[in-house]
Amino acid sequence: MKMTPANNSPKAFIFDMDGVLVDNMRMHAQSWVDLFADYGLSGLDPERYLVETAGMKGLDVLRYFLDPSISPEEADKLTELKDILYRVMNRNDIVAMPGLEPFLERAANAGVRLGIGTGAGPKNIDYVLGLTGLTPRFEAVVGAHMVKHGKPHPETFLQVAERLGADPANCIVFEDALPGAEAAAAAGMSCVAVTTTNAPEAFAAFDNVITTIDHFNGLLPETLLELSSTAKTMS
Repeated sequence: MKMTPANNSPKAFIFDMDGVLVDNMRMHAQSWVDLFADYGLSGLDPERYLVETAGMKGLDVLRYFLDPSISPEEADKLTELKDILYRVMNRNDIVAMPGLEPFLERAANAGVRLGIGTGAGPKNIDYVLGLTGLTPRFEAVVGAHMVKHGKPHPETFLQVAERLGADPANCIVFEDALPGAEAAAAAGMSCVAVTTTNAPEAFAAFDNVITTIDHFNGLLPETLLELSSTAKTMS
């Protein structure tokens, strides 16, 4: 989906949360595996969860791995059980990604609007942002409970852009998961691939990925904005 940036629209950075603001996707994966084992699905490799369903809403994960006909109500119960496991087991290990805070500071000082578009629910959002102290950094946060369609549908990112008052073509998404990169592409947004969950080559199929990063150390907002602008000019 190609869009022409609106000149009077602000620039915006939209961050997935898990695997981007914090390197915690393997924590989530292990919690899912432990939950599935209790429900008779043994032998699931955490890496398979990460590659095939990372970034999806809990309902979609459960329908993919456990029961295609599971009701939203039952999925909510099981997702909450998984989230309790995740929060209890990992409270001391949740820290912001290296270089993230100075990167956010520089972006904000440059007038870039900052938002979050995540497949997490409200408790996990509060948990991560509270432990890292990142809550004041973001002007808009959209979670799984606020959208009808989770990633790879573009609704999450489009809703963040709307809340930030930014044209989608002026937004850059930061994503570690393939469904998230696909959602950014469907929204008409450039994407920075964060390699906490997938190797750089896993993102090769996405034309909207302008660069890949392992962390935020030394990353400059101005460089990303220039890369995004160049990519759109050439497309």
